[in-house]
Amino acid sequence: MVTTKPTDQLDILTALEQEFTSEKIAPLRRAAEGYSGPSLTQHLIRSALGRVDESETYWTDVAARVLLAQLYRDQQERRGNEDVYSDFARHVRTQVEAGFYAPALTEQYTDRELDEIGTFLDPSRDRLFTYTGLKTLTDRYVATDFNKQRVELPQERWLVIAMTLMRNETEDRLGKINEAYWALSNLYMTVATPTLANAGKPHGQLSSCFIDTVDDSLQGIYDSNTDIANLSKYGGGIGVYMGKVRSRGAAIRGFKGASSGVLPWIKQLNNTAVSVDQLGQRQGAVAVYLDVWHKDILTFLDLKLNNGDERLRAHDIFTGVCLPDLFMEQVEARGEWHLFDPHEVRAVMGWSLEDFYDESFGAGSFRERYADCVAHPDIHSEKVPAIDIMKRIMRSQLETGVPFMFYRDEVNRMNPNKHEGIIYSSNLCSEIAQNMSATSASQEVLEDGVIVSRRTPGDFVVCNLSSINLGKAVPAGVLGRLIDIQVRMLDNVIDLNQIPVLQAQVTNRRYRGIGLGTFGWHHLLAQKSIQWESEEAVEFADKLYEDIAYYTIRASAKLAGEKGGYPLFSGSDWQTGAFFERRGYKGERWEALREKVGQSGVRNGYMMAVAPNSSTSVIAGSTASIDPVFKPFYHEEKKDYKLPVVAPDLDHRTYDIYRRSAYIVDQRWSVRQNAARQRHIDQSISFNLYVPNTIRASVLLDLHLQAWKSGLKTTYYTRSTASDIEECEWCES
Repeated sequence: MVTTKPTDQLDILTALEQEFTSEKIAPLRRAAEGYSGPSLTQHLIRSALGRVDESETYWTDVAARVLLAQLYRDQQERRGNEDVYSDFARHVRTQVEAGFYAPALTEQYTDRELDEIGTFLDPSRDRLFTYTGLKTLTDRYVATDFNKQRVELPQERWLVIAMTLMRNETEDRLGKINEAYWALSNLYMTVATPTLANAGKPHGQLSSCFIDTVDDSLQGIYDSNTDIANLSKYGGGIGVYMGKVRSRGAAIRGFKGASSGVLPWIKQLNNTAVSVDQLGQRQGAVAVYLDVWHKDILTFLDLKLNNGDERLRAHDIFTGVCLPDLFMEQVEARGEWHLFDPHEVRAVMGWSLEDFYDESFGAGSFRERYADCVAHPDIHSEKVPAIDIMKRIMRSQLETGVPFMFYRDEVNRMNPNKHEGIIYSSNLCSEIAQNMSATSASQEVLEDGVIVSRRTPGDFVVCNLSSINLGKAVPAGVLGRLIDIQVRMLDNVIDLNQIPVLQAQVTNRRYRGIGLGTFGWHHLLAQKSIQWESEEAVEFADKLYEDIAYYTIRASAKLAGEKGGYPLFSGSDWQTGAFFERRGYKGERWEALREKVGQSGVRNGYMMAVAPNSSTSVIAGSTASIDPVFKPFYHEEKKDYKLPVVAPDLDHRTYDIYRRSAYIVDQRWSVRQNAARQRHIDQSISFNLYVPNTIRASVLLDLHLQAWKSGLKTTYYTRSTASDIEECEWCES
């Protein structure tokens, strides 16, 4: 077994033989001949990875142990300690003094507490990592010095995150730190990437992404761009709703035809995303959403295409389209669709069309207001066949993967906080659905000549995310215990975060929204020998996510009893019980929970959202989100070598489940599974459609219609691939 006290590079081979047997490691010992020093480690890793195949996946674990030994050796030399995990308190003080940890770690914890916290460390949990997981964590997320040299080991990263998120707890603080460390270090859960990267460090915020609503004014547009730049600087991904901005040819101060529409402002956002990167690590990420009834929608849908007029393109942003039920009905009926200028609608009608939605399926305020706009003689609409717009949507999806689909009526019908506002769009990854509104600004000159700028904050949405590793937590039977600590960690992010856009801080505290999600769904199905394309999988999704919803709401209600509910609880679906009624929750446990929520409230106005979490699922050694695997086994091309990618726990028992992989599995079953889990998720789910690029338009259209009719709130990427797909019978039907 690899220890934390490596003294000689060849000791690793002896340790590997003890763990994996001499017979299994013999090829590696032979390969080591003639190598020494740092080159030996790299040679052993590549030799191990080169031996990975579907029948001998243990070589990935061998590579992980070699990498781990190298990490220990580097820190042994840096710290001068034989056992690198031996003195956590000293490690924390050293890194704070050097400026690599935040001062709060020593200001808010005594030396005695640091000593006790250090006893929580369990170095053996480093062996839970796969090679790719360990390398991803240590290359991207552990603390480094100014020369990008690591100063932190994996278990220290988990413990520092736990200390950071629990530092303001008043009762049994160390016990809560130990519980959070248990959840993280056993890989039962992961925190969002910004929390993983920044918690305990002196710079950076902890939330994943944000959603802004752009006001229809020059001041509002430029203020939003500045806010987006500031968030991008600190690692946030941003969703931007542009549906209130007037269309091309609209009037400005009564001058007809003066407006150039949303395109110039979107191109400006595109430039912001590229130029304001995240300390050179990656460029910013912005998704722009527009209503399907907006007059600029056709130009918008072509923004990312690879051909056409480059002056009408914005290749570095992502697009999303907001779709009411009425539009989908018109697509299915091959009916007409009308496009409007939102500014003209406000000026003529005295209200905004985007502020309404259908309260029930097939009837409601939106379609009534839409009909009023169509009939009004002073509203100049453009009439287009609805199916033509849908064709443009699908063409862009097959070429670029976007636009994302946002089914706005279903989102707002199921919004637990509809008493306080409306949801116009989603975020960069299409899983967040929270109330939104634009920020307004004004200025005045005081008597002493000082100019005062005032901003009335709108609801600027913040996404605070973490995810359950279904492949580990469910088999371990720890969901209830895990979700209790997970919700507390997420809730603490709200108070600890220093968001550079102040209206986002205001919204964060009004709703205290969190997004507890999951990954490892395909991994869990493989462990339980449940075929993806089966009623059993649909029923399992329904039952499992009902349990997750129950534990999450229960945890938030417990926190409300301890710390108080979120400020806007009164009048919400949580308070009235409509949340439980709409989802058909019955039985003794649900009745008891509903009563508790009615009495003590809930801490969080929004609670659940399933994010893509592709990088964090790699760290935790499981499958991404609710997606099927790309393939059971394949090689990923790197700069000068091939990295084997193996489905978790791949063996003769699980291969048949993984064999039906992303581009083979019938997507209609994926939609059914997602509809089953969506019932229990108060926000939404990053749900990808995997299709061949040869798919017939009618089949792709049927998928979208099925998703809409099934009650899905959003769909994320439409991922198409080359036509060499085996066994893709469903897409021909």
